[in-house]
Amino acid sequence: MSGFWFTDEQEAIRDSVARLCADFDADYWRETDETGAFPEAFVAAMAAGGWLGAAMPTELGGAGLGLTEAAIVMQAVAQSGAGFSGASALHLNIFGPMPIAKFGSEAQKRLHIPRLIAGEDKMCIGITEPDAGLDTTSLTTRADKIAGGYVLNGRKIWTTSAQRANKFLVIARTTPRDQVKKSTEGLSLFYTDFDRSRIEARPIPKMGRKAVESNAVFIDNLEIPADHLIGEEGRGFYYLLQGLNPERVLFGAEAVGLGRAALARAAAYAKERVVFGRPIGQNQGVAHPLAKSWAELEAANLMAFKAAALYDAGRDCGAEANAAKYLGAEAGFHACETAIFTHGGMGYAKAYDVERYFRESMIARIAPISREMVFNFIAERVLGLAKSY
Repeated sequence: MSGFWFTDEQEAIRDSVARLCADFDADYWRETDETGAFPEAFVAAMAAGGWLGAAMPTELGGAGLGLTEAAIVMQAVAQSGAGFSGASALHLNIFGPMPIAKFGSEAQKRLHIPRLIAGEDKMCIGITEPDAGLDTTSLTTRADKIAGGYVLNGRKIWTTSAQRANKFLVIARTTPRDQVKKSTEGLSLFYTDFDRSRIEARPIPKMGRKAVESNAVFIDNLEIPADHLIGEEGRGFYYLLQGLNPERVLFGAEAVGLGRAALARAAAYAKERVVFGRPIGQNQGVAHPLAKSWAELEAANLMAFKAAALYDAGRDCGAEANAAKYLGAEAGFHACETAIFTHGGMGYAKAYDVERYFRESMIARIAPISREMVFNFIAERVLGLAKSY
């Protein structure tokens, strides 16, 4: 960004993605939401355009773009009307492979990253567990050493796209917690085959984003070759930390994009819908909530791209990234809620799409971290208050 606006190159990225997304209209996304069919054609088009490797290094076939550009891409997808159904179908490919690109061996990087960029491999990530939740250091999935590698046992939950994945980026404890000085030690990261003879993935029925499934994953004696370990044994938690801030920025930017899509639908409806002889948008009771949503979305957007700019400059962005996730999620949710109310009874009808946006807007309020944990981070790291948990 240059000041408070995008450069010509960044505007070109946004316009290019928007043009591609225009080929996938509301009917397309409505159908994926109804049937639960993964948006294969959309992802293939994005892969063909080179967008899956937007943030990957150029020497590995990626575009080598920064977090700012990745956020522009993902926001344009959500804002097109694809919402989180479109964004989540791509999300793992944008920053998901970053631990491999940053900490993998040269052989791992050159083997795996180009295949992910081309869409030849499809990955899922196993971090969250049923009993650990956000407390990653308390996970119980374990990788025990055997001759030539490890054997993995455990459970993961909310694993996205496990139904179609052939690769698995998974964190597991390699040293028992009572044998390490810090709970963050002894966790290792692996990138391995999603072997369905040893892994069962059960889709979780959920409120929205049916096209991109979430799963409960059960791992039973999965053998992992030693060269599938990413980086050093016991350093997996620290590798994952490298991706937390970018993920939160992307969620914030995507939520703003979703909110903008809802706001655009609502404003158009408010101009067209005539009641008592005048368009409903002429009434301040309708117009003012829409104007408020615009202001909230723009403010959240500034925080998201400030955080992205800090990250790209190599500066600390923890507080800004967390705030971007929170503000974007709240602004997106309120915009989608306002769009429902603007449409009145028709806001409840699937044909107008805003009910889908509203359901999807809950995702960013919950994931990848709760609002309360964002508040905890800011209270402790910014305001210097005592840790509460």
